[in-house]
Amino acid sequence: MSEKLIKSTGTVGGMTLVSRLFGYARDVVVASLFGATAGVDMFLLAFRIPNFLRRLFAEGAFSQAFVPVLSEYKTHRSPEEVKNLVDHVAGNLAAMVFLITILGIILAPFLILVVAPGYAADLAKYEMTTYMLRITFPYIFFISITALMGGILNTYQKFALPAITPVLLNLSIMGAAILLSPYTQNPHYSLAWGVLIGGVAQLFFQMPFLYKIGMLPRFWLHWFDWSNPGVKKILCLMGPALLGASAMQINLLAGTMFASFLPSGSISWLYYSDRLLEFPIGVFGVALATVVLPHLSEKYTAQSAEGFSNSIDWALKWVLFLAVPASIGLLLLAGPILSTLFQRQAFTAQDVFMSEQSLMALSVGLVAFISVKVLVSAFYARQDTKFPVRIAFVTIFSNIALSLLFMGPFKHAGLALASSLASFINVGILLFTLIRRGHYQPNLGWLKYSLQLGLANSLMGLFIYILSPGTAEWVEWEQPMRFMYLFMLLIGSGIIYLASLWISGLRVQHLVTKNA
Repeated sequence: MSEKLIKSTGTVGGMTLVSRLFGYARDVVVASLFGATAGVDMFLLAFRIPNFLRRLFAEGAFSQAFVPVLSEYKTHRSPEEVKNLVDHVAGNLAAMVFLITILGIILAPFLILVVAPGYAADLAKYEMTTYMLRITFPYIFFISITALMGGILNTYQKFALPAITPVLLNLSIMGAAILLSPYTQNPHYSLAWGVLIGGVAQLFFQMPFLYKIGMLPRFWLHWFDWSNPGVKKILCLMGPALLGASAMQINLLAGTMFASFLPSGSISWLYYSDRLLEFPIGVFGVALATVVLPHLSEKYTAQSAEGFSNSIDWALKWVLFLAVPASIGLLLLAGPILSTLFQRQAFTAQDVFMSEQSLMALSVGLVAFISVKVLVSAFYARQDTKFPVRIAFVTIFSNIALSLLFMGPFKHAGLALASSLASFINVGILLFTLIRRGHYQPNLGWLKYSLQLGLANSLMGLFIYILSPGTAEWVEWEQPMRFMYLFMLLIGSGIIYLASLWISGLRVQHLVTKNA
């Protein structure tokens, strides 16, 4: 079964990698055309609010409540009952999100004041951001339905399609930035229209594949019809999960709120560093969590305590195998990577230096950011959505307190550091609780595995530290030189890491738990 998990994770990770590469291309286009300016800050703020809701209703609370119940129905109920559940869930989700979308468009001016109170002093900023929010807000409707369809496909082991779907959003934003910006009243408005077009494209892209397996939802039925038992169960699970997911997003919004009081460009610097961090999170973390949630749900439904624990153990080993070297690489190469990828035209060397600070602070928490996705999935697979909520709110208060402590001396980098440290608090409590309750018992061999990883990562980090020039020198190079040297550093560090693990005796089969 672990071989199947690895294959599925590789599929999701591969498709997500393609999506992230297109996301990088999107960021390059935006950075080149607009830089890290007040206009980009306004767009990112306008996009962050529907993104906040997307992560609640899409891959957040909804998916975490929907997938375990759908998996249970698929295992124990008839195909007709499964389809009936899907239709009821789709109708109710469409109704709720449609209502939220209408309210969001109407209340856009108020939302901007809540999320970015620092904009209240600048009428032009406030009005432009409000306008862009009204364009981007319907994205939440389209992407929530897309997430529903993606959850169905994942439950039926069709992992590749939902993972590749975000490419359409990236293409839409790039296309709008290049083709629409000369014709909009303000060039930055084209980015908002790109978000809306991308949401529509993602929705229609998945429909034919659901029709093929007979699971295309009928969204026009069962609006506000809560009679289906499965819907009631999802709602019961979703309530606490909604609070938990919102806690994580409140952390992000709190960072945006604090950043609105910092110098112009702070939101953009945080965004570009966060986007680079999202690359390994998306390729490794989201892939693992996407695959492991339905698998853990099956193990829990089958009452296989050993299989459940082994699956967590398997996922955590892969988290450390992939995330620790990625964290060290981002920490030591933050400036060179930012310079190589984004420094051109409107994105200046100063933007590189400022973004480097926040990327280094975020890279410290990469292992925790990815681990949280796996550990929370373990609770949701057991249909326990209440405990992660309580811990999520502990994380919120920790993040806000740390942000207030660090933003004075470290500005936007302090906000990034606060997020990293708060995430480690979250991981520590979740992991301790799973072990204490007996849901997870670490398998033998963790001490040896930790020593092997420690040696390999130390040698890799030493290699990068010795051979990498400082950011001040890097930004003076021509673009081809940056790409060539960065490529050599990444290839060399990867070879040293894997060779060190091989010499220390670690083999791929050691990362495969037979009973997972």
